[in-house]
Amino acid sequence: MTKQELGKKVYDIAHITGEFLLRSGKISNEYFDKYKFESSPELLDEITTHMKELIPADSEILGGLEMGGIPIATMLSNKSGKPAVYVRKKAKEYGTRKLAEGLEFKGKKVLVIEDVVTTGGQIITSTNELRELGAVITDVICVIVREPKAFENLENAGLKLTPLFTMEELKEIAE
Repeated sequence: MTKQELGKKVYDIAHITGEFLLRSGKISNEYFDKYKFESSPELLDEITTHMKELIPADSEILGGLEMGGIPIATMLSNKSGKPAVYVRKKAKEYGTRKLAEGLEFKGKKVLVIEDVVTTGGQIITSTNELRELGAVITDVICVIVREPKAFENLENAGLKLTPLFTMEELKEIAE
């Protein structure tokens, strides 16, 4: 499937309209229900086939952010052979009390993986916490960037954001 065909399918299955409160606190009249494309085996397979090409060669571990980045990181791990860790929004208060589950990542180059990015706020928070635990993080990949401001916000946090699609691209493809 071409990237254009994939973009059309993602838009068709996940784009919904109404009134939605975003994590950033903003209200939007359109929304990409990421779980619609993440729960479709065929679509998730195609998305991660294309995203595999976005993985920097020096990445050692894929860090999927809770919750939407986890299925993407799992599929990318399978396709790339790179191990994954699963990053919680908050460390568990019981059991292992870990922020990230999986292999040891201290001193390793971790690629952060997210599904949809609006401002990048959660990515910055999670990245800072992972860095405090010893992860080396310079890159983030995602399926969709909603707002261009996310690029600047992440750059200011020392992160390069590489999306498979921007919202503008998806809208152009859908027309």
